[in-house]
Amino acid sequence: MLKGAFVGVLAGLLVVGAAQAQPVVYTWTGFGKNVPGSSKCPTYKMVIDVTVDGDSVKGKFQQEGRPERTFETTLGKNGTIKTAAMVGGGGMMDVIGQIKDGDSKIKLYGYCEFEGPLTKKAGS
Repeated sequence: MLKGAFVGVLAGLLVVGAAQAQPVVYTWTGFGKNVPGSSKCPTYKMVIDVTVDGDSVKGKFQQEGRPERTFETTLGKNGTIKTAAMVGGGGMMDVIGQIKDGDSKIKLYGYCEFEGPLTKKAGS
């Protein structure tokens, strides 16, 4: 009897754990800022989506009129994000940010700077 109750409780905990582990999708859309050597960044519109599933972070970003690019990393201490992403022509963009309740943000830095607050997408 006790063994059956234990298995039932364990199964219930696994279901609750799975229900709580839903990925959360954040987004930012905005225009770039110039970095040294650039002059057109304020005309470049960027959309960034970041999906957080536990400690796993997967992102995609697309500048209007250009191919979609991606990055993957894991959340660091205090929800920090830090990695790099390949862009066209062998270039790189630094990806820096954080995921915190009420203070999530993202920054892509390379040929331009794209930075802003991340907001949760509806349904996340």
